[in-house]
Amino acid sequence: MGKKIVETDKAPQAIGPYSQANIVEAGKFLFCSGQIALDPQSGDLVGSDIAAQTEQVLKNLSAVIDAAGAKLTQVVKVTVFLKEMNDFQTFNGIYARYFTEIRPARATVEVARLPKDALVEIEAIAFLE
Repeated sequence: MGKKIVETDKAPQAIGPYSQANIVEAGKFLFCSGQIALDPQSGDLVGSDIAAQTEQVLKNLSAVIDAAGAKLTQVVKVTVFLKEMNDFQTFNGIYARYFTEIRPARATVEVARLPKDALVEIEAIAFLE
């Protein structure tokens, strides 16, 4: 089994000791680290509401997946961490625009706090064809 690090400057660099994503050859899955709403160039948090942050998170996640040569349509599992479950409906509306075909399995949990006090974080697993 092999492992390859995936990095792109089109998504924020890791702010801790982790990779943006890893390709693991065991049927070729891509494991994406959690993305928050950071601007890839400045590293600053984008937006102060759930809508703006969700858009940025999904753009960042998409950039990491693209860097591995995959697409959002290949995502098979997503885990969502929300600061406030009251934001679920707004988050869901934006999320649905990014995952329009066969939607991945998903878990959504409310958490006490996220890095940089973000409102949402998303991690994903994609199958590389």
